[in-house]
Order: sequence, then structure tokens, then C-alpha cells
Amino acid sequence: MISQNAIDTLRHTEIGTRGLFIDGAQSQGIAGATLPVISPIDGRVFASIADGNAADVDRAVTSARKAFEKGSWSRAAPAFRKKVLSRLAELVEKHADELAVLGVRDNGTEIGMAYKAEPLSAAGTIRYYAEAIDKVYGEIAPTAENVLGLIHKEPLGVVGVIVPWNFPLMIGAWKVAPALAAGNCVVVKPPEIASLTLLRLAELAADAGLPAGVLNVVTGRGAVTGEALGLHMDVDAIAFTGSGPVGRRLLDYSARSNLKRVFLELGGKSPNIVFAAAPDLKQAAVVSANGIFRNSGQVCVAGSRLLVQASVYDRFMDELVSATTRLKVGDPLDLTSDIGAVSSAEQLDKNLGFVARAQIEGARLVTGGERILAETGGSYMAPTIFENVTQNMQLAREEVFGPVLGVMRFDTEEEAVRLANSTVYGLASAVWTANLSTAHRMVRAINAGVVHVNTYGGADITVPLGGVKQSGFGRDKSLHALEKYLELKTAWIAL
Repeated sequence: MISQNAIDTLRHTEIGTRGLFIDGAQSQGIAGATLPVISPIDGRVFASIADGNAADVDRAVTSARKAFEKGSWSRAAPAFRKKVLSRLAELVEKHADELAVLGVRDNGTEIGMAYKAEPLSAAGTIRYYAEAIDKVYGEIAPTAENVLGLIHKEPLGVVGVIVPWNFPLMIGAWKVAPALAAGNCVVVKPPEIASLTLLRLAELAADAGLPAGVLNVVTGRGAVTGEALGLHMDVDAIAFTGSGPVGRRLLDYSARSNLKRVFLELGGKSPNIVFAAAPDLKQAAVVSANGIFRNSGQVCVAGSRLLVQASVYDRFMDELVSATTRLKVGDPLDLTSDIGAVSSAEQLDKNLGFVARAQIEGARLVTGGERILAETGGSYMAPTIFENVTQNMQLAREEVFGPVLGVMRFDTEEEAVRLANSTVYGLASAVWTANLSTAHRMVRAINAGVVHVNTYGGADITVPLGGVKQSGFGRDKSLHALEKYLELKTAWIAL
């Protein structure tokens, strides 16, 4: 684990202006424009990044296509790709302290979570797909004896990756690692408010021996660089994590351009269901509080709707409020902080808007609901709980992506299922019960890509992550993610 001394040294490192990463090296944007990097810790500008444009995206895609056609990566022996990605995993681990602190300065995630979820998770993901490279086999079809049917698995070509600001390194690795493992070349569009760790990852990849042009990073505003990537005629696929409206635009861009494949992991309004038969109500309350409030609620699978069975409601709420009020909100680069900063002043304002609307619509504020630590200049918000939430309220229907929890009562299992499935989303969920039959019925009944049982979060790289309904389609993580980045080609041979 990272030490406080290391954190305090790294938090003052000068960053300066970071350029794009194209064709294996840093490069200034064609227009020369930059964007300030404002830390949510204290509201101060501590770096700047290139404000790329469509021409910069075209440069990056051209570099990626050239590298792909050259074949130094796409047609390289699996053993070579495995060696390079394994070395990259080692370098990410070696620079874990630097990457963790850099990311926290960028987006405000508390360092204890960031260290594990960003560099260490990314290293594990890269190593996982490195190990999978030489274990992907083609197939021989069952045919008549005078025919040989072969099914080849080939890389798609150029993959565009667009990631969000909450865990850019972790989520970026979920997409970049399997895309590279499959032999593709990649152009990454990082979030404009959290680009620094992905730029550093590209540098480490070059140090690991990744050929020039195989991994490129173009920073800038989503409305410019993201659109250019989505509309580019020479991009074969887009892998995206982010909001529903942007996901819809990417589908439109695909239709308007070359019908590129689009894989979407979008929003969630995940139900966390506590039955009276939960094995340990106190533990369920502690985990449920962390499941919504860690990283200031800025987690795609956050358990933002809490459904509690009426017979244990009052007791559970006492435990939940107690667990919540014990959480320390503070400087995310202080190891004693449980919760860090909201990612930006704009996101904080959005969160507070949800609080105001919930009160207008009749929900009861139990705790929190306000900005705190304003004297630091940073963006901090108290963990917030509302009860008496009904399904027609904005808080029950829309994703906040902040530390705001809506609580509802239910009486029966059937009612819990109805409430759980009553949103347009279907990303994650949880069920707390010691009854094995109830658990299995709920796993089947809940419309979500992930169902936790007697826990919330923690699923590792071995299992897929993705949603149903308007939470998107396509899966990150696990060996299933490789399928997105491989093309099937049939060879039908008369003997």
C-alpha cells in the first residue's frame, strides 16, 4: 500500500502541459490550443492538456491504421504480444504510486480506493489479457469428409476507446488491454477532466516495447474529439463507457459513417435490496453505505436505490445512518479520508440540483444534502440519504452519479422485483438474504447485467461487466470481452 510520505511528495510534482500521444511520441495539437486541468481537491489549475481537434483525431487514426497494416503488432506472434503486455503490466505496477496520486489530483477519488482501483487494477487487467493471448484458438467446423471448414479469429483493425472520468485508468484498461491483446491498434479519447493517467499509460506502453502507432491518445473536448472519432470512416469499432445521451450519439455517428461496431456501457440506477432474512443487517448497512458513497457516488454500478423490507426498515435505517455518518469526507490524498472530492464544480452543482428536486417532490432528507469543506476551494459533498422516495420521483428514475441515496420500503418479494425493474436501466443490483431459494429467484428475476448476493461490488476481472436495457450492450472484463475485438473469418476448402 502507498505511504502518506510518498503521497505528500508526489502531490506537488510539477506536470506542466501534456501533449497528445500519437505514433509513439508526445505531440502538440495542430491548433496549439490547451485546456486547464483543475483539481477538485482545491479548485486550482495544476496542469494543462492539449485541446485536440478533428485533424488531431485523423492523425491518430492514420497512425493506428498504418501500424495495423504494417503488421508489427496485428500479425505479430502471440508470444511477442504477450511479452509486451506483460512488461506493460509490470511497469504500471512499478509506477503505481505515481499513477495513483496523479489520478487523484485529476478527479478527486480517495487515494485508498484509487490505488487499488486504478493502477493495481489496471496492471491486473493488462496481465490477465496478456496471459489470454496465446490461448485463443481458431475452430474446425464439422463438415463432410470432402470439405474442410476453418474459422479464423482476426483483429478488427482500429478501435476507438472513449472512457469516463471516474476511473479512467481502470476502465481504460478494461477496453485497451483486450483490444491490444486481440491484435488491434487503438486510439483513446480520455475524459477532458481526467486525462493524465491515460497519457502516462501510453508512455509506459512505449517503454514496454509496444510498436509506434499501436496505442494513441488524443485529449480534448468530447463534442470535438469524441465526435470526430465516432464519425471517422477508418475506425472499425468504438468502445465507450459514459452517459446514455452520448451513447446514443455514438450510435448515430456509426450510422452516419461506416457502420462501425459500437459497444456501450452506460448509466445505472442500481437497486440494492435488503430482505428481513439478510444474514447480518449491520454488515449489510456498512457495505450498502460504501456501495453508494465511496468515490462520492461516482461509480457506474453504485447502489443508488436502496429497497428495504418493511419489517426491518427502522432497524436497518438506524444502522445505515450510523455507518454513513462515520464516513470521513476530506482531502482525497489523505489516507484517513474515506471519501474524497466530487470530480468537478459542475458535477457538484448537478448533485445539489438533485437534492433540491427531491425535497420539492416530497422525499425526506435524512442526512447530508449540502456542500461541505467549501473553504478548501475544492468540490466536496456530504453523503446524502433520502427516504419516502417514490417511483415517480426524479431521484428514483435518473442517475445522479453522486453521493445521493434514495430509500424505499417494500413488503413482499414480488414488490421488490417490481421496484427493482421499474427503471430504464439494468446495469447492477444486489440482494441481501440468507434464504438460498430467495437469492436464486431474485438473480433470475432482476433485469441487470450483474446481481450481487450478500455483498456489493468487488467482482474481479474473471467475470463480465455490462448492462441490459438502456444501460447498454457489450461486455467489459473476462474472456468474453475479447470477443468484441475479434472478427470471424470462414475458410471453406474443397478437398
